[in-house]
Amino acid sequence: MSTASQTAPKLAVPLPLIIASGCVVAILSLGERSSLGLFLTPMTDARGWSRETFALAVALQNLVWGAAQPIMGAIADRYGTGRVIATGGILYAAGLYIASIAVSPLMLMLGMGVTIGVGLAAASFTIILAAFGRAVSPAKRSLAFGLGTAAGSFGQFLFGPLSQALIEGGGWQKALVVLAATTLLMLPLAYALRGRSNADATEMPQTFREALAEAFGYRGYVLLVLGFFVCGFQVTFIAVHLPPYLTDLGMSPMLGGWAIALIGLFNIVGSLAAGAIGARYSKSYSLAILYLARAAVILVFISLPITAVSALIFAAAMGLLWLSTVPLTSGLVAVMFGQRYMATLFGFVFFSHQIGSFLGVWLGGYAYDRTGSYDLVWWISIALGVAAAIVHLPIRDAPAPRLQAAA
Repeated sequence: MSTASQTAPKLAVPLPLIIASGCVVAILSLGERSSLGLFLTPMTDARGWSRETFALAVALQNLVWGAAQPIMGAIADRYGTGRVIATGGILYAAGLYIASIAVSPLMLMLGMGVTIGVGLAAASFTIILAAFGRAVSPAKRSLAFGLGTAAGSFGQFLFGPLSQALIEGGGWQKALVVLAATTLLMLPLAYALRGRSNADATEMPQTFREALAEAFGYRGYVLLVLGFFVCGFQVTFIAVHLPPYLTDLGMSPMLGGWAIALIGLFNIVGSLAAGAIGARYSKSYSLAILYLARAAVILVFISLPITAVSALIFAAAMGLLWLSTVPLTSGLVAVMFGQRYMATLFGFVFFSHQIGSFLGVWLGGYAYDRTGSYDLVWWISIALGVAAAIVHLPIRDAPAPRLQAAA
């Protein structure tokens, strides 16, 4: 492999500023999103909506996010990540504000569902990691991806208790307005992330259509798409329904906020560790172990008596495994196909994640409204974790044949 492919390109913006700006954007976008489950109880009580109504809005958000992600990725690959992230910040803020004044389920779906969903597609880690991948050398990409993912986890740690404090201090409507104003900080940060992806030195020229045909004709990529569905199902169900689940058991609403925060705190460690592991060991085998561990943690949690202590232990354990899938999964996409169309190809993988998110969060609300329990969805999460572990075993942690021939 040529020396050029192992070194980072010369940058118009200093690398530390690119990394710092991307991390702050991830803190804002993923942190605020992860706190939305805290609004379920106060919003449904105030408006007289069912849990399924709120869950459907968040489920729609995840589906729109996933559907828009390949489109935003393609725009970023062609026209630059900075413009896409700035647009995402504006849409995200608008969606939060619409949700704060929503008086009907339709308005809630428009704000929290559609508008925030498109905003997330433009300003979340898929676009940020593409900017990081363009800025650093191939040898350091897994570590950079882990850092960007860890930043999103810190956002979850930060915005969990912060959002709950805002709700208790001024009500849920004012809390959403404050979050909307905070989101606009993405606009100046987007400038440092401008630029678009180019092919690595060893890559053969390829059109957009050829890139899609290559990816979906490659077994490892298809299996990766299927496996990431499970990640979305599990984490979104837990993020949205764990706080009300604990409240149903007679625990303080603040415990739900701290559980979400603890997931984010421990996922800082998990994401950084996953980035380091992915740089040295098989990413596909690491993902298989991670999904199996998730299934085991959920099984232990629902099998033992649930207390405040066990809930926090569960949150910490899940945190280590939470978004640790992202640096490994995005790293595999980069290894298989290079950087030229990474935002687009990872966008399609992420669409599968968001279909899982839609089903996980909606099914949680549906099952609760019909049975008064989340038990069915907990057991589905366990079964899917085992299935995902099996799916990742045949994936080769190696470039696709086109890149192998070029090298």
